[in-house]
Amino acid sequence: MKQTVKYENKKVLVMGLAKSGKAAARLLRKLGAHVVINDRQPLPDNLDAKEMIAEGFEVVVGSHPLELLNQNFDYIFKNPGIPYLKVPLLMEALKRQIPVLTEVQLAYDVSEAPFIGITATNGKTTTTTLIYEMLKEGNLHPLIAGNIGEVACLVAEEATADQVLVTELSSFQLMGIDSFNPQISLLLNITEAHLDYHADIEEYRQAKLHLIANQTADQFCVYNADDDVIVQGIAKTKATCVPFSLYRKVEGAYLSEGAIYFKGEKIIDVDSVLLKGNHNLQDVLGAVAVSKLYGCETAAIQKVLMRFVGVKHRLQYVATIKGVDYYNNSKATNVIATQTSLEAFKDSIILLAGGLDRQHDLSGLVPYFSKIKMLISFGQTNARFKQLADEHSLPCVMVNTLDEAMAEAVKIAQENDHVLLSPACASWDQYPNFETRGDHFIELVEKLK
Repeated sequence: MKQTVKYENKKVLVMGLAKSGKAAARLLRKLGAHVVINDRQPLPDNLDAKEMIAEGFEVVVGSHPLELLNQNFDYIFKNPGIPYLKVPLLMEALKRQIPVLTEVQLAYDVSEAPFIGITATNGKTTTTTLIYEMLKEGNLHPLIAGNIGEVACLVAEEATADQVLVTELSSFQLMGIDSFNPQISLLLNITEAHLDYHADIEEYRQAKLHLIANQTADQFCVYNADDDVIVQGIAKTKATCVPFSLYRKVEGAYLSEGAIYFKGEKIIDVDSVLLKGNHNLQDVLGAVAVSKLYGCETAAIQKVLMRFVGVKHRLQYVATIKGVDYYNNSKATNVIATQTSLEAFKDSIILLAGGLDRQHDLSGLVPYFSKIKMLISFGQTNARFKQLADEHSLPCVMVNTLDEAMAEAVKIAQENDHVLLSPACASWDQYPNFETRGDHFIELVEKLK
């Protein structure tokens, strides 16, 4: 761990507990700070608060009282999920120009290892995982942290100079940095999101672009040249900017004649990449550019792309059985997510869809019906899917459960078909979460073997 005097003898308020809050409080105390913890949950049910009290921390629970600021804090470290605009304490702290940070900044302050920072509206987890796997295959000693995996400051405490922290970073986390400065940044895409948290779309965009604000000329910013917001936003950095594009040749990563290239070097044929769909190819191009810039050998990148089946439940390739491909996209809990998965295939889809009935509009799937060989609907929305399919002459079988849906799919599926679980609905009618639903699908596929 790199020693820093930044927090020595400083008064620091840690807002919000859970894993990240506890880790930040403990690390700050190691660095010589005077730490006060504040958590909204009352003490009787707050096991985290009781744990920290037992360790000798001053803990204030039950609310975020404005009078806490009378202690004249030098810094506030808050849980990323706590919104700035809905908590008077934070609003007043900003008025008083007290730095409000997240533990990602603390991780940067103590890490001996450099950072690779990845942000996007969509695809962060897949791309972060891809980069980690590529660098690992290339023996470049990556660690994974941030919005995925372990708390960043915990990983950073143990990181050494020959390692690299591959970090997935949300807009919530990036709003709370001051000097965070990745060796390589990656801007995948920026679309509209989290407007219940941010003041407006512009604040959200600027939070994403914080990632590149502190970079210097000897560092790299990998960016999506097909995203106008990002193209305009890279003016914020002094880093060497390296583009990637799905649609044209650029001085970075791009597609050409059915293959992925980086700066003129052929990396791999697209057909050899297990991940399907343009949204995944965008992630692949970003990951290839970052990995090549970090010194990863092409052979290592190829090995990963030929075996990587995707992040679990996100258009995850499960198996090919008797010539039929099975994909788990249980994470698709709305129509837009299912549209994206359908775009990944040319045709011959047997779609398993359905779940909790929230009375949302299903008609956005109609333009993709030409790709679907059979729709098998299940769960609370089964009749609504059946009605929509009948209106557009799409073959549809209506069942009650995923078990029954899989049984029907197996009867219908022929060689070169794709059985796709992409429900377009939440799982809560029959499952506690989409992960459990996806795990059940994987189990059913495994039984077919």
